Amino acid sequence: MARIALDASYTLGAYPTGSATYSRRLIESLAHLDTSHDFLVCYRMSRLRRLREFLRPPGTMTRVITPWLAWHTDLFHSLAQRSPRYRFRREIVTIHDIFPITGRDYSTPEYQQKFAAILREAAARAHRIITGSYATAGLLESECGVEPERIRVTPYGVDMPAKTMTAAERRRFRERLVGPGNEMLLSVGMLETRKNALNSLRALKLLSPLYHLVLAGGNGFGHEAIHAFIRDERLEDRVHLLGYVPGDMLPELYQSATVLLFPSFEEGFGFPVLEAMAHELPVVTSPTSSIPELGGDAALYADPNDPSAIASQVVRATESPEIRGRMIARGVTRAREFTWQRTAEQTLAVYEELLSG
Repeated sequence: MARIALDASYTLGAYPTGSATYSRRLIESLAHLDTSHDFLVCYRMSRLRRLREFLRPPGTMTRVITPWLAWHTDLFHSLAQRSPRYRFRREIVTIHDIFPITGRDYSTPEYQQKFAAILREAAARAHRIITGSYATAGLLESECGVEPERIRVTPYGVDMPAKTMTAAERRRFRERLVGPGNEMLLSVGMLETRKNALNSLRALKLLSPLYHLVLAGGNGFGHEAIHAFIRDERLEDRVHLLGYVPGDMLPELYQSATVLLFPSFEEGFGFPVLEAMAHELPVVTSPTSSIPELGGDAALYADPNDPSAIASQVVRATESPEIRGRMIARGVTRAREFTWQRTAEQTLAVYEELLSG
């Protein structure tokens, strides 16, 4: 039996991100596996003020606060692509993406410098690196010089909907957002350059006025240009800005929308693609980075730099019953392949490998 520490610090935050979802669901799923190991759910001291929000560790897991008790831990797993303050006998880090290194247009130079250094240190120190996609694994090799034998690709999971809305409920929810008789395109993610909201808006302009776009996400790098485009092109009546949307509201959005529009330039994993498929929502997305690993043959792909191609795929996913029905059926099947139990089992296998070595 070994003592394994998991950094749960990034499960906390006013606006949880994909890394928060990964951290929380991995911890919960590991607790349900048949293993004799002792798990410690750890938090950095900087999170102490949010003590009431700490996860209640299920099963035999123990909750602790830093310092990390390195001398009592056989293996430490950092879940959000940064190294712990202290050195451990065995260290694993999950790296979700490396866009601070690869994406010069996606953040400020100061952000790139700071987080590129954090990423490179984490990649250099870890005995094993877990990542959610082969695309990110390849970038770790080419951009960070990580040896392939230290990388383990462990796809993340998605939760299938706990409740399915009726057709009438979907219609009422959609009409509250975009009005009667209109089609609802949904974009989930920060309003930032990397997510390519500008080309989503340019595609919207090419579509019938019956198409509306709902943007569910807070402001990120480059949001000023997005808001300016909406204003300058007089799209206020067709673009609906929700800001950050809590996770418990997302199922209603996914089930009420017509199409998920996700033409992102770069994704380490891309949770919204799988979440939409799990909720029977057709996906129009980009054939870039990790996205085809998730979408497979269940999504429609368009060049993220070509608004006319994006608009054309939206029309196909909306107005062709045959294509739409096929996408929904394939999407649900595909989403069911990505389970958190499988993520936990593959992660536990990485622990066993490193502990036995």
